[in-house]
This record gives sequence, C-alpha cells and structure tokens, in this order.
Amino acid sequence: FSLNLKEVILVELSRNYGQSLALAAGIEKATGDFIVTMDGDLQNDPFDIPDMLKYLKVNNLDMISGIRKNRKDGMFFRKIPSKIANYLIRSLTNVRLKDYGCTLKIFRSNLAKEMGLYGELHRFIPVLASIQGGKLGEIEVRHHPRKFGKSKYGIGRTTKVISDLLLMLFFQKYLRRPMHLFGGLGLLTLVGGMVINFYLLTLKILGQDIWGKPLLILGVLLVFTGIQLITIGIIVELLMRVYYESQQKRPYRIKRITIGQN
Repeated sequence: FSLNLKEVILVELSRNYGQSLALAAGIEKATGDFIVTMDGDLQNDPFDIPDMLKYLKVNNLDMISGIRKNRKDGMFFRKIPSKIANYLIRSLTNVRLKDYGCTLKIFRSNLAKEMGLYGELHRFIPVLASIQGGKLGEIEVRHHPRKFGKSKYGIGRTTKVISDLLLMLFFQKYLRRPMHLFGGLGLLTLVGGMVINFYLLTLKILGQDIWGKPLLILGVLLVFTGIQLITIGIIVELLMRVYYESQQKRPYRIKRITIGQN
C-alpha cells in the first residue's frame, strides 16, 4: 500500500461545516471508481484499505464498512452511546450493520456521489446507501488509540441520533410518496373528528347541551388537524415533483444495463 503525495488534493472549507458536509465535499471532488472515507485522527488504519477493497470486489458490494476490532475508546462516553445508537438504527431501519460509527468505508463512486450528505447524516451513511439500492457489507478493521484532537461524541449525541433517525425513517418509507404518510394520518384524523362531531350533533338534536364540552373541542381540532395534514401531504408531493423535474433527477437508480447477445 503506497501513496503518491503528488496525487493528493486538499480541499479546505471556509469554516467548520461539520463532518457530514466535509465528507460530501471530499466525495464531490474525488475521482476514480472507488471512494474511501476515513477519520483524520489516525484511529483508522489505512493499511486495512486493500483488504477491504478486495472484499468489496469479491463479494460484488457497493459499499463496505469497517467494524472496529478491539475499539480503543472509553466505555461510558463512547462505547455505550455508540451501542445504543447502533441498536436503534439497526432495529428501526432494518439495515443490519454492527458498527455504524466507523468512518472507514469504501464505496463505488456512483453510489457515493448519489447519497446526498448534509446536516449530521454521516452516521446514517449505510442507510443512505441502502435507500439508493446499494449492496452493503462489513469487515473487521484495526482501531488505534486517538493521537490527535478531542472527541465531541458522548451520551448527549444519542438524542441527535434519534432526531436524525426519524428523518431516515421518512426517507426510507415515504420520501417518494409523502402523501401516503401525511394523507393517511390526515384522513384518519379527519374521519375521527367528523365521527365525534356527528355524535355531538345527534345529542344536540335530541335536546342536550353540548356547548363547552371537551369532546366538542377535540372534534373540531381533529377536523382542522386532518385538513392541515392532507394539505401538507399535497404540498410535499408537489415539492417532490418540482425537486426531481427541475434538476432532471429520477426517483430510481439504474445499477447496470445488460444487452443480450446471441
């Protein structure tokens, strides 16, 4: 394994935009058939890259991620939060990887450039790759004690993981059909409100006083909430159409085209 420094390109951002956007900038400028991502604190070992690349090619994968063997991090502030986050992501997204936090990954270039990294979605790179239809795999890699910098990860990051996880679930299930989410919830809420209001109207016709009843307030709120959710669903559907059509994007990804031969 060797590196020609004349081929190294350093991309400097104007300020600290976070890990996800730093990765996105590097992926955008990278060339070649494969793209490798790794941390700069030397906890990842670049000598694992050839074995990872070989494993990816042999198993015809689109992305391979490292599993940090004998992880050299603190138990309470690093390993435990990481295990909690890994369990939540694995259980809710059904993307079955052991170590989401290992930055050492290798991608086929076309997949990496289509993932759409922003915010703090770097920890969900396997999920983003899966959404694009990528075939994923894992392999154990070495992990060294931190030599440079100070980790910003800890228990407090678990809440951010949960917030981003909700976004990932939306991406997985409803990104290309948001009306199924908002429309379904809106219709259910609207029908519930109408049933309550019809019941109260019947009581009113029978001569009972319904004014000021909590059930009346609930019925009205459910009707208006249902209308709003359905309206949001329609608006998001229109926005998705504008997003794809204005940028000439397609809501699908072609992996390969095979032409039959005699």
